[in-house]
Amino acid sequence: MNRTAATVAALLALTACGTADNPPATPSVKDGAEAFTATASVDTRPAGIPPKPEGAEREALLGALSTINPALAEDPDKAIDNARNQCSVINGGGDNVGSLAQQRFSTSSHEVSAVEAKVINATLAATFCKTA
Repeated sequence: MNRTAATVAALLALTACGTADNPPATPSVKDGAEAFTATASVDTRPAGIPPKPEGAEREALLGALSTINPALAEDPDKAIDNARNQCSVINGGGDNVGSLAQQRFSTSSHEVSAVEAKVINATLAATFCKTA
């Protein structure tokens, strides 16, 4: 391939990308994260995370966490997120489920003990995590 042919090929490749004067054939109306969320569906179940519980199921989960220690459900939305994320570890068969529960559920006002972490994991594994 001579130098002229290589230059022409490079110019053709560049023009195929589009410019302000020559936009691409199918421009995107959305960009960045907005474009991603518009085209991708988010299914958390393959990661072992159950769907957000609602109604009675939500209240039962918060009640179970409160029974272990009321501090675990002081922030209900955070408690639900913690439980869902902990299910990914429980369902994935992780090695550090106890220490991860301690880290995940501890707050500035309450540090989760190793015993509480075991009870949290057993409680979640028995019912809630099975919905993933």
